[in-house]
Amino acid sequence: MEETFVPFRGIKNDLKGRLLCYKQDWTGGLRAGIRILAPTTYIFFASAIPVISFGEQLQRNTDGTLTAVQTLISTSICGIIHSIVGGQPLLILGVAEPTVLMYTFMFNFAKDQKDLGEKLFLAWTGWVCVWTALLLFLLSVLGACSIINRFTRLAGELFGLLIAMLFMQQAIRGLVEEFGIPQRENPGQVALQSSWRFGNGMFALVLSFGLLFTALRSRKARSWRYGTGWLRGFIADYGVPLMVLVWTAVSYAPVHDVPKGIPRRLFSPDPWSPGAGGYSNWTVIKEMSSVPPLYIVGAFIPATMIAVLYYFDHSVASQLAQQKEFNLKKPASYHYDLLLLGFLVIFCGLIGIPPSNGVIPQSPMHTKSLATLKHQLLRNKLVSTARKSISKNSNLGQLYNSMQEAYNEMQTPLVYQIPPSLGLKELKESTIQLASRTGYIDAPVDETVFDVDKDVDDLLPIEVKEQRLSNLLQALMVGGCVAAMPLLRKIPTSVLWGYFAFMAIENLPGNQFWERILLLFTAPSRRYKVLEEYHASFVETVPFKAIAIFTLFQTTYLLACFGITWIPIAGVLFPLLIMLLVPVRQYLLPKFFKAAHLQDLDAAEYEESPAITYNISFEDQDGQQRTPRLDSGEILDEIITRSRGEIRHVHSPRITSSTPGSVEDMKPAYSPRVSQRTYSPRPNDLKTGRSPGAGGMGGKGLEIKQTPSPRPSLLGQTTPGGSSST
Repeated sequence: MEETFVPFRGIKNDLKGRLLCYKQDWTGGLRAGIRILAPTTYIFFASAIPVISFGEQLQRNTDGTLTAVQTLISTSICGIIHSIVGGQPLLILGVAEPTVLMYTFMFNFAKDQKDLGEKLFLAWTGWVCVWTALLLFLLSVLGACSIINRFTRLAGELFGLLIAMLFMQQAIRGLVEEFGIPQRENPGQVALQSSWRFGNGMFALVLSFGLLFTALRSRKARSWRYGTGWLRGFIADYGVPLMVLVWTAVSYAPVHDVPKGIPRRLFSPDPWSPGAGGYSNWTVIKEMSSVPPLYIVGAFIPATMIAVLYYFDHSVASQLAQQKEFNLKKPASYHYDLLLLGFLVIFCGLIGIPPSNGVIPQSPMHTKSLATLKHQLLRNKLVSTARKSISKNSNLGQLYNSMQEAYNEMQTPLVYQIPPSLGLKELKESTIQLASRTGYIDAPVDETVFDVDKDVDDLLPIEVKEQRLSNLLQALMVGGCVAAMPLLRKIPTSVLWGYFAFMAIENLPGNQFWERILLLFTAPSRRYKVLEEYHASFVETVPFKAIAIFTLFQTTYLLACFGITWIPIAGVLFPLLIMLLVPVRQYLLPKFFKAAHLQDLDAAEYEESPAITYNISFEDQDGQQRTPRLDSGEILDEIITRSRGEIRHVHSPRITSSTPGSVEDMKPAYSPRVSQRTYSPRPNDLKTGRSPGAGGMGGKGLEIKQTPSPRPSLLGQTTPGGSSST
């Protein structure tokens, strides 16, 4: 995004860029066919369940003036409008926790004022929304969103982890409340007796943890070895909503043996009932003229706080949905989307419902689900193409050309897109190198040389199915929840808390801040195991001390932001602390960290390095080697027992009569496979001249030796058993 503060230029550039791909936004979604329902259903549940919970919270805090009906309608209407005329369709809109807190504060203020009271509360909030929209218009016109370029990974990942903590906090708080007496219930009920309250709480733990565990497992169903491929794919795509239905059904198992009200279920009035607000809620514009002028002017104060919140939340949610590692090919639209948000805020205020804005973690979750969809579409196309080429006895060069043509057919290039030929660059390099090394350039290819099912997955780059259809469909489904309120009331609240915890955990993968926290808790003698898996590149290039100090600073800042959220009223201003990270990153941190280390720790793109297998030996200062001390627990970690009782090592190689007697006996000509081309790393995976032993994992006195392997070295050509350090 161009950083410009010239009035209207940012909005003009956004509209110009997005109009070029507007038609493709719709045709791309339609071409996905029924597969588009998988990300749609996934993000629908991620959107609707929190909104229903926030609606219940608003109903308690506003004495029924606002309910889940209003929060659902706001989320649906704003989502529909944004999906059709918005700039960035990956951005998900919804009623968020800060909006609930601000409306609670404004209700408590209004009901204590004789000139306002509960009767004019919604009329006064209408004026607050008008002022908020005017401020958002001003920010978008003046190009204030250009500042979002200065929000680096440091701020974005900290904010994402903070949102995950708030979701987990809400899940824990909800489970604790399952053991207490709800505010809206009569304490004299049988179900609220102490023994039944305890039983309700324990059953809630079963339902919430059951949903959490099964939902997390179902998301990884594609890697299961059980079941057919279509069944594993179906569970991975639709497992989370299915688990909500399954555990809701489980909650009815003891229905005849327990008092009514166990387990507790969602509570919200029907949209046609008086408790939903009635006719006056939707015609609040008629009462806005009755608000005293003093309060109309005074509405500017809360409007300023809300405008700052929306500016930050909306922009950061959009940024996290467009992270560089997603390899998006269409332009961003920060300025225009903020302008559209201003119109949505006015519209919501005039019909008496709380406004919606960009939400986290739903927005990045939406992008991740569409990346999975694009991967499936590309994979199916390339697998069928590869098998067709193999059946024609094509050689490696012909195989690459056919797959490249199929890959290009799946792209719709625009003038500003990356050329699609870059997508399978690794395939071309690996194919040519493998063919020239083995002499198979003209030999027919079979699946012993190119494993279609496995190698296509390894070669495909991360891409996202950028379209508008999934956003529109999920918004329509959220609106359908209003009519389906009698069915939604059958869902136990404990299932909702389990889903909140699932959303918090689902937001952690790919967050380098979280990975560095885990690294700090890794025992020093076991840190080398991080290198044996795909790992962030900073692990190899930044000393562990610098990683630890940077992570501790970020953790302290995170806890400060989290602590502020506990302060009444002032808690909604926690985004100001996140915004403060911009000058902290630019002017303060460079005084304590080397520029190269900061560049790796706060990189714009998530860079990974491939797995490396090592033998570890420690050297004393006199140069003598010593074996690291391992306790019995670490030794037992390396072995498992079978059902018959014998013990075997996890990593022990399988020895057969065909196994070569030594590493030197293994010649490159043995059934070469493209999946073993570890000598052709991705451009961002390995950095020239950098050694894993010289970075964060290789401290003083630690010698890291590469394990002899028949395959080429991941770090270049080295002799077997030789040191990888230079």
